[in-house]
Amino acid sequence: MQIVIASRNPGKIKEVTEALFIPGIEFKTFEDFETWPSLSETGKSFEENAVIKARGVADFLGMPGIADDSGLLVDALGGRPGIFSSRYAGPEGDSRANIRLLLKELKDVPLKDRKARFVCVVALAMAGEEVRLARGECEGTILTEPRGKGGFGYDPVFLPSGFDRTMAELSLQEKNSISHRGKALAQMRIVLERLLQSQG
Repeated sequence: MQIVIASRNPGKIKEVTEALFIPGIEFKTFEDFETWPSLSETGKSFEENAVIKARGVADFLGMPGIADDSGLLVDALGGRPGIFSSRYAGPEGDSRANIRLLLKELKDVPLKDRKARFVCVVALAMAGEEVRLARGECEGTILTEPRGKGGFGYDPVFLPSGFDRTMAELSLQEKNSISHRGKALAQMRIVLERLLQSQG
């Protein structure tokens, strides 16, 4: 079975392919195709955006598509940045600018009140079938300054509950075992394994 990952984010692609490594499934990325659909995140929730991207790739390329939409919800900011996490400070994917804006908005908030959670929804779209969804969450706290070189996005300022290291200081294996995306992908892995069994 070939499945296209609906993302151009190298860090995200690496996490997906590692978490969903299953014999019998081959993942394709944007680098495998000459043309690629324009995927606009116009939904009002993580679920809607994940479905838009998965269906967009599946319909455009005529093969199963998998996509995720994820973001950071900060209690002290009323749930912001939420679905706008990757473009919080402006252009898509400028992580440094996003972190700078987040820390600026939280500068007067004490550490005990900087609770936050990462949320991730993974969608699998296949022709003629209902989109399959999986959701994961990871609770934590926003620190006052970035720490660590790993991960991507807000990982350097997110301290997962029960850890003394930020998401950016964890190994990929550690991160996948506790992260929002790791939890959602673990659920999706079960879905894919069942699909393979039903086809076999």
